[in-house]
Formats: sequence, C-alpha cells, structure tokens
Amino acid sequence: MSIESAVEPAGLRRTAKPLRSAEHRAELAAPARRAFQLVADVTRWPVLFPPCLAARVLECDRDSERIRLWAIVGTDVRSWTSLRLLDEERLRVDFRQETPSPPVDWMSGHWHFEETAAYRSRLVLGHEWSVSGDPGEERRIAEALDRNSRSEIAAVAQWAELPYSTDELVFSVSDETVINSSPHEVYDFLYRADLWPERVAHVAGLDLEETADADADGALVQTLDMKTRTDDGSVHATQSVRLCFPDERIAYKQTTVPRGLRGHSGEWVITPVADGTRVTARHQVALDPAAVEEAFGPGTSLAEARRRAGALLSGNSMRTLESCRRHTESGSAVAGGGAR
Repeated sequence: MSIESAVEPAGLRRTAKPLRSAEHRAELAAPARRAFQLVADVTRWPVLFPPCLAARVLECDRDSERIRLWAIVGTDVRSWTSLRLLDEERLRVDFRQETPSPPVDWMSGHWHFEETAAYRSRLVLGHEWSVSGDPGEERRIAEALDRNSRSEIAAVAQWAELPYSTDELVFSVSDETVINSSPHEVYDFLYRADLWPERVAHVAGLDLEETADADADGALVQTLDMKTRTDDGSVHATQSVRLCFPDERIAYKQTTVPRGLRGHSGEWVITPVADGTRVTARHQVALDPAAVEEAFGPGTSLAEARRRAGALLSGNSMRTLESCRRHTESGSAVAGGGAR
C-alpha cells in the first residue's frame, strides 16, 4: 500500500471504539500559503512548535510522507509515526498515526488553510481519536490534545505573521570530526553530560534527570539544566530535553533558549569508521528578530546574527568534541561505562 492510499480518510476507519473529534481554528494576519508551508516542512517543527522535540522524514512518495515525531504530551515524552498527505493546491495536510501509543487506539486529523482577504487567512486544525481505558484516560488525552493544538496554532500564527521570511530566521549548521576511539566510548562521553562540568571547560554547571520512557521509541530521555560560560566570562542558563539512543545518536531540543533565539534543536550522530568514530554535530536554529540587537549589538543584521549565532554554536560543539577526544583517546574513559 502506498503512503498516499494509507492516509486517505475513507479507507482508514478501522476502530471498534466511537471516535471523538475536535477542531481548533484561528484567524491569521498572513497569507494562507505561507502558513501552509510552515506545517508542510516537518523538519523545522522542533524549532517552530514548542511541544515538538524531534522530527524525521522516514520516506516520501510524491505528495505524501511517513514521519516520526517525538513530542511532549502532557508531562510525558511520546513518539509515533504518522502518515501525511500534502495537498499544496488545496492547502491541506491530512495525517494519521500509524501505530498509536496506548491508551490511544486511533488518531487522525487535518490542517487546512484558506484565504479570507488580502494577507488574511483562516487555519483549521482538526482531530479524530479514540481511547481505551477509564474516563480519566480519555480526559487526559483530550486535555493534552487541546493544549498541544493551541500551542501549535499559536506558533503557526506567530511565525506566519512575522515581517520576515522563515528562511531569514531559521538556519542550520553542521560540523564533524573523527575521534580515534570506539563509538561506545564517544557516546558515553556525550551521554554522561552530568560529568561535563569536570570535563568541558565552557560548562559552568549542569543538573541532569533521566527517565526510560516506554513511549519514546527506545530513547532514554534526559532533562538538562545547564549553565554555559561564554568567551566574555558571562554565564547563561538553558534547559534541554535529550533523546539518547545508545551508541548511535543523541537528539536534543533547548526548551529554554539563550537571548536572541526563538528555537534551537540538534543532534550528535555517531558513525563507526575505519580509524575510529565520526561524530557529526548538527544545529537547527531560529532567530528571535525582536532580540537580535539586544543579543548581538545595535545595528546587527539578520545575516550577521545568523553568522555569529552559528559560529558560537559550532564553537561550543567543537570544544565539547575536543574534550571528548582528550578524554577517550588518553585512555581515561572508564571501562564498562555507558547507559546507566
């Protein structure tokens, strides 16, 4: 079955439970197509939508795709795959979860955008779902869905109504290096962020909490409250949620960002190579245009802010990896370390 045929609503209703439904609407001071494009590009969701921690496109087929999302739902981190059908002509995205996480038996919905006047449009986000369990479970899912829907709609409105294109504000940077150590040793260094204040010079302090969430697609979930020391000696505080996949990668999103940014997500990707381990550090960043001059100085352009923010993030990543190199290549890595 193609992705497209799997998403079409007529062939999907295979649930014994009655479906509940809800619609959330908003009037936007922005063109409908611009708002549609924000929803269509799921790879930017982690820096655009507060609940979204990470997003991956698993496969594409014409105007359809299969994606995996990690998001904060209520107080939990959940992950699921969704099938999406994108209709650029009608400015509509239909979706359904491929295998919903219990207690959800079924989850599908749509985004729809329509022009109402010049630079005015209407957004409709609809859901249909069913839940197994007691009424408390149904109420909890409905409340979490309502909370996330309102947050996502508010984010679409905020981004669509800005007097800047998304490409001016959202950008990516990537760096990589090869470390002459095993993937396990490299992963363990990055995973043991609780030890970074002793190992990484620019980390001034860090508190870490970890949970093994059964709904996070095998990831160990960490919450980090970190204090980072900048080149001028000042210290700023951030909070991040990390998704740790042993010996493969660590994805993260800053839920509290530094001045000048509206969003920041990224990942450490660990790849075995002939002479050790290649580590790729990726960042996706969204600037806050209202705070650019405060963060980077009067008269700073968006292009200069992108350059400087990218250089700062790359610098921190490479300093962390150089610390990893010194620690693991010197033989100081603890034998038998790893995921606790």
